Amino acid sequence: MKILVLGDTHIPKRAKKLPSIIKTVCKEVDRIIHVGDWQTIEVYEELSKLGTLDGVFGNVDSQDLMEVLPENKIVTLNGKKIGIVHGHGKSQTTEKRAIAAFKDHNVDCILFGHSHIPLNKVVNGILLFNPGSATDKRRQGSYSYGMLTITHEIHAEHKFYSVKE
Repeated sequence: MKILVLGDTHIPKRAKKLPSIIKTVCKEVDRIIHVGDWQTIEVYEELSKLGTLDGVFGNVDSQDLMEVLPENKIVTLNGKKIGIVHGHGKSQTTEKRAIAAFKDHNVDCILFGHSHIPLNKVVNGILLFNPGSATDKRRQGSYSYGMLTITHEIHAEHKFYSVKE
């Protein structure tokens, strides 16, 4: 199973539309997961048309998105429990807030965003993965998204690109 992981798209504030590379990758995966800060319901609707979609709302998302998406959720894919959260909040780091969101759940992986900083590491046996941002790289060298491949284990990798057309 191949999963596209997106976050912090911030459309239309940071980009007018989804980058063409993202639209192409949507056609090649089994599922799309967005970790929040879509900004508008139109981004959710567009991604929903491109594939099976899961997601959560972030701190800059519209009320419309907050009405259709949870703040965090757990999905089970190929027998692996995946926690999804944006990671915003007060105190602690984004990473620590993401871990805390699932402290009472036995998840295999936590997907989160908010910082726009790509991250791929294991903490206490849990894969932590932040895809970075597909449209707002901030101080990062490139825009990015994530790919999860789930077989008997979860493999995560970042894909980087320099043009967000």
